[in-house]
Formats: sequence, C-alpha cells, structure tokens
Amino acid sequence: MAQIKQKAEKKKRPRTCVGCGEESPKKALLRVVRTPEGEVEYDPTGKANGRGAYVCADPECLKQAKKKNALSRALKTAVPDKLYEALALLIAEKTDGQTGTD
Repeated sequence: MAQIKQKAEKKKRPRTCVGCGEESPKKALLRVVRTPEGEVEYDPTGKANGRGAYVCADPECLKQAKKKNALSRALKTAVPDKLYEALALLIAEKTDGQTGTD
C-alpha cells in the first residue's frame, strides 16, 4: 500500500531563476513560456504548454535576466520588452500586497 501512495505523489523539484540562478519552489517563481505557436507570454498557472523559464518575483532578478538576455536564451526566442514591463508591474503589485499585510 505504501508503494502505491509513493508512486501517486509527484516529486517537487526546485526550479532555477534565470536571473540570479537560485533554486526555489515552482510556486515562488514567475513562469514565462514560449507557446507551440512561438508566442512568449507570462504563465500564471504554471501549466501552459510550451518551453518554460522561471524568474524570481524580485525586481533585481528581472533586471539581471533582461541584462543577461537570459529569458531569450532559455526560451530560444526573442522576448519582447512589453513582457519585461508586464512582469515588472506584476512584481510591483505582489510586493505592494505583501508589505500591506501586517
């Protein structure tokens, strides 16, 4: 019976941020995906089909990822500046929400 339960549980492997290189749980990172159609977009569910890359929800990590062109290299396609702007806004909203909860 223990073997059946063990098989059913999925291993939770850490993901690596392309900006800072730190490993974190999947839920702590933002996922950017290149869809099979070739579009690059933010994946809030973490389950969209396509090639994915992860970045910490930290403005500095996003800055480093953009500077190193890490998202483009990981996704093997060009990442538009609009996506970086959208991710920066999303990170700002997340950090504003966390500081307001005392």
